[in-house]
Amino acid sequence: MRVAIGADHGGYDLKEELSALLHAEGHEVVDVGAHTMDSSDDYPDFAAGVATTVASKDAERGIMVCGSGVGASVASNKVKGARASVCHDTYSAHQGVEHDDLNVLCLGARIIGIELAREIVNAFLSAQFTGEERHQRRLGKVLDIEAANG
Repeated sequence: MRVAIGADHGGYDLKEELSALLHAEGHEVVDVGAHTMDSSDDYPDFAAGVATTVASKDAERGIMVCGSGVGASVASNKVKGARASVCHDTYSAHQGVEHDDLNVLCLGARIIGIELAREIVNAFLSAQFTGEERHQRRLGKVLDIEAANG
């Protein structure tokens, strides 16, 4: 799978570890930055890069890491076509994809460690949208909100 990944200074180290994991598992990784540790960088810059890469179909999924995951989620969701959420457990990570067609996973490097992050990423990447009528109907309503406020 082609996966976009990004992080600000708060998530830089975890991003680097997750990038190595993704490569080792055979995924194609699109690293939108940060490419160096810079304590003055800003999460919206990288969240926009991940979300835009996913929304434009240049990657199937995205992972954005900041300190808490919250700012990454807020910024990512401003990109039309991105459906981002903070997930700090495996259930939310797979259920978000299965029911809500989540395409950008946001993680807080100051909240979770690498082992849990690995499990969450694997749950997120292995899940598929069910396409069940109720999930499709609800997703349609979300897309209608996005279109009306685009």
